[in-house]
Amino acid sequence: MKRDSYQRPLLVEFYEQYLIDQNIDAYLLAVTGRYIISTLERILSCGDRMGRRSAVLALGQLADYQSNRVLGCALVDSDRGVRTLAENSIRNLWMRVGTLTQRHQLSVIVESIDEKEYEQAARVADQLIQNAPWIAEAWCQRGKAYFHLGNYEATLRDCLQALEINAYHFTAASLMGQAHLLRSDPLAALESFRRALRLNPNMEEVRAQVIHLQKSIKGE
Repeated sequence: MKRDSYQRPLLVEFYEQYLIDQNIDAYLLAVTGRYIISTLERILSCGDRMGRRSAVLALGQLADYQSNRVLGCALVDSDRGVRTLAENSIRNLWMRVGTLTQRHQLSVIVESIDEKEYEQAARVADQLIQNAPWIAEAWCQRGKAYFHLGNYEATLRDCLQALEINAYHFTAASLMGQAHLLRSDPLAALESFRRALRLNPNMEEVRAQVIHLQKSIKGE
């Protein structure tokens, strides 16, 4: 008996139209009219290349932290396009966690760091961590604030906690590498940068750091 012929998901047609008109709102409207999150996750996990690209883009806009694992796995997809979309999508998910108030606090922390108000960022992160210690991004953002304040030990503690909560948090692993470097510990830095690359092989700056440290440690 012949196998049933492959039927391309309608999702791919929506995605191809998006590539033409770049109208993300129209794309999401079409997707939500036909698909639920679990179906998008399934396509991302076992669909073809275009199906996976379509699904990862939609999940980055529509899903919440419950989709962290499937997007974390997509960071090491065989297709570079999927990996790139997954990196942007999972960052969105990390901010889309907790109550509306907690999400607002996360936004305030990020904005404070962007505006170089590091002490304020650390204070707000303190409050958020006290109320919701299970939010990995709060730990990572506080670690980032501490990094800019020169408190590298605190950075390492917070980023390690972020990774304990969210094993896919490549940003936390990368920040640990930077903190180790500034503490003059190249071996620990190399280990952290390698961990970041295992999670997200698209991080070219981190890859360059790994190559440089490997040569430096070997004395080349």
